[in-house]
Amino acid sequence: MMTPIFSLNDINVSEFLNVLDSCEGNVFLVTHEGDKLNLKSKLSQLVGLTRVIEGGKITHAQIFCENRSDESKLFRLNLLGDARTA
Repeated sequence: MMTPIFSLNDINVSEFLNVLDSCEGNVFLVTHEGDKLNLKSKLSQLVGLTRVIEGGKITHAQIFCENRSDESKLFRLNLLGDARTA
């Protein structure tokens, strides 16, 4: 079983979707109910994100990445609100 890489909190949905589009590997969202959704799928994005969005922001979600560079992008967005590398 995969271990959570990190939890997202108060993330802008539009920025998050842009970063997901740039990810090379699979990125999974795990809901509080235990559902595991591959966010590389647009349908899974729609289903999964509607469960964790309040007021245009992702309020809380656990994220798992298969690719280390994708993990770095999403972690930077979560921490700094910016996925660009310096």
